[in-house]
Amino acid sequence: MNVKRKTALYGLMVALAFIFSYVETLILVVGIPGVKLGLANLVVLVTLVLLRPRDALAISVLRILLVGFTFGSPASMLYSLAGGLVSLGVMILCRRTEKFSILGVSIAGGVSHNLAQLAVAAAVLRTPQIVWYLPVLLLSGVLTGALIGVVARLCLPKLKRFAE
Repeated sequence: MNVKRKTALYGLMVALAFIFSYVETLILVVGIPGVKLGLANLVVLVTLVLLRPRDALAISVLRILLVGFTFGSPASMLYSLAGGLVSLGVMILCRRTEKFSILGVSIAGGVSHNLAQLAVAAAVLRTPQIVWYLPVLLLSGVLTGALIGVVARLCLPKLKRFAE
C-alpha cells in the first residue's frame, strides 16, 4: 500500500474510532457506570486484523488522546489508556497464537479492557471493595466483546480491499 493511501486509511480509521467513541457517550447501555459497548474497539480490532499491530496501537492511542482532550479529563484518559493498551496487548497475543477466532480475540479484549480499568480504579480509589464490581465487568466484557466480534466478522470481508 502506498504512503498516501495508508495515510488516508489511518485518517479514516482514527476518525471512525473518534466518532464511535462520541456516539458511545450518547448511549446508556444498562445504567451501570463504566459499562460501554466498546464501539471504538471495533475499529482497533479491524485494524489489527487488516493491518499490523503497530497500526492498531497508533490508531488506538490517537483515538484515546483525541477523545480525552475533547470530551474527557486526565482521569478518563488514564482509564482509557490502561484499558485500551492492555486490551490491545491481549488481542495481539490471542491473534499470534492463532487459536482464537475473531470472536474470541474480541471477547478477550473486552474482558481485559475491563480488568485493566478495574485495576486502575482500585489503585486510584485505594479501596479493595471495588473488587465487588468484578462480576459485572467480566460479564459486560464478554457480552460487548462478543457483539464487537460478531460485527467485526461481518465487516472484515467487505473491508479487506481497503487494506490492499
